[in-house]
Amino acid sequence: MSETIIQLNEEAMKVELGEMVRQSVEATLNTLLDEEADRLTNAARYERSEGRVDTRAGSYKRKLLTKAGEVELKVPRLRTIPFETAIIERYRRRESSVEEALVEMYLAGVSVRRVEDITEALWGTRVSAGTVSKLNQKVYGRIEEWRSRPLLMSYPYVYLDGIYLKRNWGGSYENVAILVAMAVNSDGQREVIGTAEGMKEDKESWLNFLIGLKARGLTGTQLFIGDKCLGLLEAVNTVYPDAKYQRCTVHFYRNVFSVVPRKKAKEVAAMLKAIHAQEDKAAALEKSRAVAQKLREMKLPEAAKKVENAAEETLCYMDFPREHWLKIRSNNAIERLNREIRRRTRVVSAFPDGNSALMLVCARLRYIESSQWGCKKYMSMKHLEAMNVEKRYERGETAG
Repeated sequence: MSETIIQLNEEAMKVELGEMVRQSVEATLNTLLDEEADRLTNAARYERSEGRVDTRAGSYKRKLLTKAGEVELKVPRLRTIPFETAIIERYRRRESSVEEALVEMYLAGVSVRRVEDITEALWGTRVSAGTVSKLNQKVYGRIEEWRSRPLLMSYPYVYLDGIYLKRNWGGSYENVAILVAMAVNSDGQREVIGTAEGMKEDKESWLNFLIGLKARGLTGTQLFIGDKCLGLLEAVNTVYPDAKYQRCTVHFYRNVFSVVPRKKAKEVAAMLKAIHAQEDKAAALEKSRAVAQKLREMKLPEAAKKVENAAEETLCYMDFPREHWLKIRSNNAIERLNREIRRRTRVVSAFPDGNSALMLVCARLRYIESSQWGCKKYMSMKHLEAMNVEKRYERGETAG
């Protein structure tokens, strides 16, 4: 019985497999580019929806040399939003530029494990976490330039908050506070205007932070929004004595709930919300006194005391246009940034030093700001402008 002998052409197989890998890498990168464009425009290609913030304007081709061979990237163009891809930098064509792209991916929120997977697809070898960390040093200069840029606009509303991360301090791991300032500029767009490392959220840290913001050009601020951190409040009054300070209503509620039994929390929550549902400040103050009296009748004297002592601090937003109330009465506007920071830093158990923590936070905020978050209008400032003109008129000043 004769046997059939199968002969394989190894060279031909290698060529064929190599082409399959090249095509796979090319298709994967182009798919990722399209997905990034979809996220920026908040809509898929050709989709018509109310949430769409921009439209496609075609694409341009770029060559990239990889271990699998030369691939052709179809980089999307957007009409108004700048397309900054975390996959590959614009105008980069050779494999050496992929190293910088790896840094951008890492800082944009891609985990080290995913970075390793992508490098294996591109180069046929995995780049270690240590290598990615070294490459990060290359972009620290750009991040520092962004962090210390001059502030050239007017910023009527400024939100302040701090977030704690773990850092190595003399061989032991301790908390370090990263102070963040987000503002709404005179065009009604959100902007991250400052970040700094602070040992803790004390007066000295906030004072240095605000002095730095003022030196960079922070002007026109009429309202600061934050929680009731005494050091922060004192620093604001020192550096910007003419500005008002709005205590975050959400933090106020939490403070009251800390002395309320769980079974009464729902009822008390409705009472507190009723204070901030009033038509003006006078009515809100009257309602707060009624709520405090009701809390005493419910045998909750500590909660009543907190409402009496602090309710007025949460009503500064009522001195501003009603159209802005929902967005300036709490620190919720900055909470989304904090969630992004925590999501990105959660995979890092502890930073080797405070500067590493600060740089990663800044890089993430810079990336968010360049997305649709920082490109779309957050609120219309015409109402505030009209209010300011009316106040100047009442004081006998010219409207100009």
